[in-house]
Amino acid sequence: MKTARLIVAASEQDANLLYATGFFAPDAFIYFEIAGKKYVVMSDLEIDRARRVATVDRVLSLNRYQKKFGVRKLVDVLPELLREFDVRSVEVPVDFPIGLAKRLRGFRIIVKPDPFFPAREIKSPVEQCKLTAALRLAEEGMYAGVDVIRMSRIGRGGYLYWRQQRLTSEHVQGVINATIAGLGGNAAHTIVAGGNQGCDPHEAGHGALRAHQPIILDIFPRDLKTGYWGDITRTVVRGRASERVRTMFALVAKGQGIALDRLRAGVDGQTVHRAIQDLFDQHGFKTGRKRGRMQGFFHGTGHGVGLEIHEAPRVAAVPAILQTGNVVTVEPGLYYPGTGGVRLEDMVVITERGCRNLTRFPKFLEL
Repeated sequence: MKTARLIVAASEQDANLLYATGFFAPDAFIYFEIAGKKYVVMSDLEIDRARRVATVDRVLSLNRYQKKFGVRKLVDVLPELLREFDVRSVEVPVDFPIGLAKRLRGFRIIVKPDPFFPAREIKSPVEQCKLTAALRLAEEGMYAGVDVIRMSRIGRGGYLYWRQQRLTSEHVQGVINATIAGLGGNAAHTIVAGGNQGCDPHEAGHGALRAHQPIILDIFPRDLKTGYWGDITRTVVRGRASERVRTMFALVAKGQGIALDRLRAGVDGQTVHRAIQDLFDQHGFKTGRKRGRMQGFFHGTGHGVGLEIHEAPRVAAVPAILQTGNVVTVEPGLYYPGTGGVRLEDMVVITERGCRNLTRFPKFLEL
């Protein structure tokens, strides 16, 4: 009895399948691996392209199997195909569809916990180049967005004006996203959050932007050529920042510096995260709930980046031993309603002796 590693999904949405095959497809297809040999089953629409591009050992014809087994649906082909390959046991990812699992009655189904492909956490030199290219897309978007804010005029009521109208988060997001799209990337849910909106780290931002308040710009595009992601955050103020915001910015930058100094292979990311929390606490910037809202530093220091924007390993409150070849973000932040938020984020590669910062975009506060 043979055991196969099995994925049935669309690789444009499934990072494990894209990693295994190197092949973008918008529709679901079958991937299975037996004794180290990789197979995909493709429709006539995709089979020729798959034979040119997919990094597998064999590309099989879905249409041929549909005729052979007298069925029409991919889900009906799957059990017959596995039997033909003498497979009686399948190893599937945790998000394997339950409907497909029901079609595999009679097969032993082993749900493999994440990571389905442990090697995904270690980025090869080629993958590091792809991640760097995606990061450059994010940086180009950041240049474009910051330039709009810099060129804006401070008008009545402290509102920012651009092209004879109030500058909004949506305006800046549009410029950022269009810039990245023109370079071959896809930026969605781009964050341009001013003032109190920046106190919610995943608030995209909306409405008019104002002078003298921190504006968080967090840009995380996907390179449409490779499927890899980039991630960068900067915080800027058009006009003059308050003393409290300046202090927060300096502390966040110092906290990021602690991480950049300490991250290396063999280090537990939890200890780095705690060191940054301790720094903030020592300077009076406490973390906790106040008036029903979280404030301070209440998210992780960083996360892995690859074929998903958030993937293992984490640099956070939970233990995670870093390894050479991990690519992680370093993004401490401070958030206080009434003041706003400050966050800085770079992407780094973990090495044996430290970490290598892939990010080039400078850090500055006032524009």
